[in-house]
Amino acid sequence: MAIRLEYRDIAPQAVQALAGVNAYVDGSSLQPLLRRLIEVRTSQINGCAYCVRVHTRQALALGETQERIDALAGWQVSDLFESGERAALGWTEAVTKITEGDTTDGKFASLRMHFDDREIVDLTWAISTMNAWNRIAVAFQREAGDG
Repeated sequence: MAIRLEYRDIAPQAVQALAGVNAYVDGSSLQPLLRRLIEVRTSQINGCAYCVRVHTRQALALGETQERIDALAGWQVSDLFESGERAALGWTEAVTKITEGDTTDGKFASLRMHFDDREIVDLTWAISTMNAWNRIAVAFQREAGDG
């Protein structure tokens, strides 16, 4: 038996509330392209094919290259990402894998070199919100081809 529930229809107020956080992030200090990169990376980590597809398309529409999207899963060993992006991607992994205890002082110090307090908070909201969307989509088996 598949665990497929149309959560958007069943609890539209909850979806709307989470979408409200997305609206905040839309107007935040976070650069749109960096946001899409961290959304794709978060979704890769969480195994959410639907969200990987959606945010890859959004990143490409903003001018991101397919080469960098393809390299995103191995960003740590790729020379395609700038130091600020690397710091944000490291933080993305730390927050997404928070139970592994990887939100270290070193990763935070790296963020500080590239982002101010507001940007760090906005980045963390974007990562956290993406994690929430991933968990809902994966739990209810939303497929990459879903609307």
